[in-house]
Amino acid sequence: MLKIGCHLSSSAGYLAMGKDAEKINANTFAFFTRNPRGGSAKPINEADVAHFLEFAKERGISHLVAHSPYTLNPCSAKPELRDFAKRTMADDLHRLEYTPGNFYNFHPGSHTGQGEDIGLLQCAQMLNDILPLSQTTTVLIETMAGKGSEIGKTFEQIAKIISMVEDKSKLGVCLDTCHIWDGGYDIVNDLDGVLTQFDKTIGLHNLRAIHLNDSLNPCGAHKDRHAKIGEGQIGQEALCRVINHKALHSLPFILETPNDEAGYAREIAMLREAYKY
Repeated sequence: MLKIGCHLSSSAGYLAMGKDAEKINANTFAFFTRNPRGGSAKPINEADVAHFLEFAKERGISHLVAHSPYTLNPCSAKPELRDFAKRTMADDLHRLEYTPGNFYNFHPGSHTGQGEDIGLLQCAQMLNDILPLSQTTTVLIETMAGKGSEIGKTFEQIAKIISMVEDKSKLGVCLDTCHIWDGGYDIVNDLDGVLTQFDKTIGLHNLRAIHLNDSLNPCGAHKDRHAKIGEGQIGQEALCRVINHKALHSLPFILETPNDEAGYAREIAMLREAYKY
């Protein structure tokens, strides 16, 4: 069965997200751990979590992909911003243990003029500070489009971060189709070649989730502007090949397309129809 969902609002709690997922025929979903543009987080409602876990088990909802706030920058030139990223991520991982065994996705950051090598090192240092924990959540480094001074724009950069992390047991990668397309990886004409390169550089065993998005930009634009499935430069046919690829079809797919609830329901229905397994 295709494991697919979208980003849902966490403002009303876990059980509400589970019910929203059921409405659109999703069996996984993503959510921000706190305000995506800020640093505040609501207290965990343990009763709500308990009800959600029961609901999710009954409905087959699993492989949640929590997302860190956009404001986190693990490789900022400002020490106070790096410290904020580390403290926030550590707190998020603690909170996510209420829903154990899922994923936590984050952007590796922007080096803000320090240079790529410094940025990669600082990102790895933050992970070394927070990952040696008895946690069940797996932290996923997201592939990026490479706008501005972003790191994580190539498979080689992701691999270098991973190589510098001491405890890799709870570390993986989330591949964003829009981001890698904008980063110059031609998944329309050479999906097999791109995945072979990923495997040789990072290892497909490290790929744990996929953000399934079309892109408004041509390949290699380094701009990161998501489009609805079939309304961008990647196209519906190519993205259906992604969900049906033998190396990818069992992973959780998260839609981050510019949609409302009805739009997500349509995309999920279309992708389920196209799924061959």
